[in-house]
Amino acid sequence: MDWIRYLILLGVTLAVFLFFCFHTAKTSHIERPERAKEGLRRLKQAGTRTINFAGGEPFLYPKFLDEMIDFCKDTLQMESISIVTNGSLVKESFLQKHGRNIDILSVSCDSFDEATNIQIGRGSGDQVRQLYKIATWCRRYGIKFKINTVVCRLNYQEDMNQQIETLQPFRWKCYQVLIVPEENDSAKTLRDARELTITADQFESFRQRHIGQKSMVAESNQVMAQSYLILDEFMRFLDKDGAGKSESILRVGVQTALESIYWDEKTFHERGGIYDWTREKSNCSDVPPELDW
Repeated sequence: MDWIRYLILLGVTLAVFLFFCFHTAKTSHIERPERAKEGLRRLKQAGTRTINFAGGEPFLYPKFLDEMIDFCKDTLQMESISIVTNGSLVKESFLQKHGRNIDILSVSCDSFDEATNIQIGRGSGDQVRQLYKIATWCRRYGIKFKINTVVCRLNYQEDMNQQIETLQPFRWKCYQVLIVPEENDSAKTLRDARELTITADQFESFRQRHIGQKSMVAESNQVMAQSYLILDEFMRFLDKDGAGKSESILRVGVQTALESIYWDEKTFHERGGIYDWTREKSNCSDVPPELDW
């Protein structure tokens, strides 16, 4: 088993309402800091090299988040720490203080048309402006800037080439919107993404339109559903469909928990799951100007 990367879901509530979230927090549970640290310590002992904090929205709880990322870097000496955020609550002061321990900041941006963002559920008209600010801050503090885009019915025809060339993310992940049983597949679930689905051909048309972007990594449903290791807010691994769960790693340990779920390690490697994930060296005397959007 190649222990490489884990996506930690801390069970925080979404700051904005998104229709197609892969995993929606169904409880308000957040592990106590010491229990969370014990789980992270066990992952490190099992061979984990990099941790990706996601949610929900991690920046809803900045004190908890900063304690965890500093623990991962300063105490556990993890190779790489990354955070996935919608960007709305990111502040420069946080990155200035903790940026030394953040290798990658991934910001979700599904459109550069604010009307489309509002339809999707991202922000209230200031998503793009905030994205440009965060890109500038990441360069200022030596953090690798990444963009995540979910391609759906509302944005698959959009041309994002000009904006991506201006923002210059080191990595641009483009995901085909994914339907997950009991998460976003009906009117009874917290999210209902059925009306936002697209065909494989429509996703391919989006990919081809942006094929010149060297930072783009496109992931279809098949790739995305099977190649990520995900822990929920109770530190249980989620199975590939998001419904099945392991026992908590705090109860049975990492190896036993992992054996009870499916993870496609081959697809993980094929989609480029291993890459240069360590932070840039910042040079405060050569701070770039604000990006103009």
